[in-house]
Amino acid sequence: MEDKERDTSEIDEELSSQAKEYTDIGQFTIKLKEVIQITCSEICKPNTEVKGKPIPWWTESLKITRKRTNALRRRYRRRINNEELRETRKNQYTKAKKEYHAATKREKIRSWKQYCTATSPNNSWNEIYKLANNKPRSKQIIRTMRKPDGTKTETMTETLQLIMDQLIPEDKHKENTPYHRTIRDQTKQPLYTMDEKEFTKEEVKQVVEILQPKKAPGPNAITNEIIKLFFKEIPKTITATHKAC
Repeated sequence: MEDKERDTSEIDEELSSQAKEYTDIGQFTIKLKEVIQITCSEICKPNTEVKGKPIPWWTESLKITRKRTNALRRRYRRRINNEELRETRKNQYTKAKKEYHAATKREKIRSWKQYCTATSPNNSWNEIYKLANNKPRSKQIIRTMRKPDGTKTETMTETLQLIMDQLIPEDKHKENTPYHRTIRDQTKQPLYTMDEKEFTKEEVKQVVEILQPKKAPGPNAITNEIIKLFFKEIPKTITATHKAC
């Protein structure tokens, strides 16, 4: 345990010094993110336990087997005075039940393997991750929209173009208001100056602590749990990186 803590401390000091001395902190942050992503892809594996009704693996053969099993169960539970016949029916139902459960398990494994094979293994947070966490999203169908002139769009491209025109209007300098000109001038100013105070370790710690667990990761595929674990192991590196950013 002491060796592990000593190694972590040495790594923390080395990464922290690199983050402070690096000429291009943006490149250092990108490389640090790549290291975390590579480590996650090597270690983290998606949960393969499917929740909910497993429709994808259901087959017609399983449907017939289930009906036959239920019929044998009803036949066995009927009131009859012949104990020997009742025992025979019980054995038939028990055997059919075991066969049905075994067939169901085989179809589940076959369907899951087929789905995993058809999905790219390079991303641990793709559709398999969403399905394992019962978070699949249905695809939204973009329908026609009404144009400013009262007519409706006829194609998908025309609909998307209308949405883009409304959400991202053309940037025209001549039509800028004084407020817009002020904002434009502010964007040209440097974001950080020499007089700004650097983030403290306590400030970074407070931000990390309020990160909500079990949230889907962003495009970099780094979850909040990984960020918390990373900060716990090598906090100086994260603090130095946040200072530079």
